[in-house]
Amino acid sequence: MERLKSDFLAELSESLANHQEKDSILREYDDHLNEFLNSLSNPVDEHEVQNLLYTTLGTPKEIAAMWKEELSVTPSNMKWLFIAVNILFFGGGAVLTLAHNLFEWNWLTSIWNRLTTFPIIIAFIYLFFWALLGYEIGRGFGHNGKKLLKRTFFLALIPNITLMILTVFQIIPHKWFYPLLTESFIGLCIMFTFLLYPVCLISYKWGKKASI
Repeated sequence: MERLKSDFLAELSESLANHQEKDSILREYDDHLNEFLNSLSNPVDEHEVQNLLYTTLGTPKEIAAMWKEELSVTPSNMKWLFIAVNILFFGGGAVLTLAHNLFEWNWLTSIWNRLTTFPIIIAFIYLFFWALLGYEIGRGFGHNGKKLLKRTFFLALIPNITLMILTVFQIIPHKWFYPLLTESFIGLCIMFTFLLYPVCLISYKWGKKASI
């Protein structure tokens, strides 16, 4: 089985050619191969093991092609994409809140009333966005995405903190958020804010596993 492992890594190394993350990829797949081989409970034919290995992890050429393709998705693009989407969330919410308080449009009031009736649903949708952030970084960058996740998370969190400060110090009138801004909703927002990074981290690990 050791020969199978060494042949797999040798072919993967050759297929990766001059990939900038070649060494770390080989280390990662060395660990995956050890896990795979240790999971085999009964001795089986080496050819069968190879077929099972290719089914589970993919062939070395497929793995190399996947990593080469992922080079086109740069960390910077990924980071700014999620930051932009988060700003879009807040921008859309700000425009809706401002318009609702400045204009007496029946259709807008109807939308506002519907949205504010189910704040917990809004919170879970937003939590899903942060879970998606972690998952996509894990899936796209593997173990090298941890620093990117932290940078993206803290930069994307700036609008959240800004809104919290503006609300706490009543720079934005509380009545603008009626009937959302209750004590229970504020508590829920604080709880969800503390949950964001753990959710991102768990999703990142899930995405990293899915990239294999």
